[in-house]
Amino acid sequence: MTECTSRPLTTQAPGRRIFDARFNGGDITSDAGALLLRCVEERRQVLSRFAACFRDHRDPARIEHTVEQLVSQRVFALALGYEDVNDHDTLRLDPLLAALVGKADPKGARRQRARDEGKGLAASSTLDRIELAHPDIAPDDRYKRIALEGGEVDDLFMTLFFEAHDEAPKEVILDFDATDDRLHGKQQGRFYHGYYGHYCYMPLYVFAGDHLLGARLRTADRDGADGTLDELKRIVPRIREAWPKTRINVRGDSSFCREELMAWCEDRNVEYVLGLAKNKRLVRMVDGDLEKRG
Repeated sequence: MTECTSRPLTTQAPGRRIFDARFNGGDITSDAGALLLRCVEERRQVLSRFAACFRDHRDPARIEHTVEQLVSQRVFALALGYEDVNDHDTLRLDPLLAALVGKADPKGARRQRARDEGKGLAASSTLDRIELAHPDIAPDDRYKRIALEGGEVDDLFMTLFFEAHDEAPKEVILDFDATDDRLHGKQQGRFYHGYYGHYCYMPLYVFAGDHLLGARLRTADRDGADGTLDELKRIVPRIREAWPKTRINVRGDSSFCREELMAWCEDRNVEYVLGLAKNKRLVRMVDGDLEKRG
């Protein structure tokens, strides 16, 4: 067990000077670099705009944590490597995270209820309200009364993408990717995926360079390209409206090589580069080229 002492540690005096070591340095953190993220947020206002995509049905007279503060607390913690919501039962004591969120009372000395004193941030049960609510039930639900409007988030992704460019690019490459999000419990909708070799979800992501344009949480009992056409129908018209002369190229692995996707792209002058799963006929067709490359 660790032995702690509050007494000062005095060593042999160097000449007439007294060397005194104390261990009451106050609040110490190893996450101070996150203050740079706060500076970025103050300039770009990404989190505040993201928070505006939520609808808050709580009683204003009983609110201690605004939607923007809840969203900021969750996102900053993710950036610092704290992935689980239950991490916040400890993180709510962290004055640095509270400062990042913008709390005027980072140590929670003036909380409304005595049991919350000393805790500047929201607990996991409060953060659940922004993650588990649904727009259809939030107005009447007793606890989960903060609902996300997914369509507004999609619009925000596109807006941020356009704002990142001073002028229209010559080409935009839309990268589609399906990957595994491994599950360790009996979560709703879990499915064992033979390719990945474990229980997982299989979210769909759409990137344009470093910019996220779309994210869809999906169960793993489906085709990897499921939902891709809907994303194309949403994203391509927005790009064409903003940048009419920009060439659009779709890129993906063999799980996206589907007739309906290729036909849709060809009908709308959207180029694509898609992988092809290996089969005997394809191998015979390219066998000579493979030998040359080998």
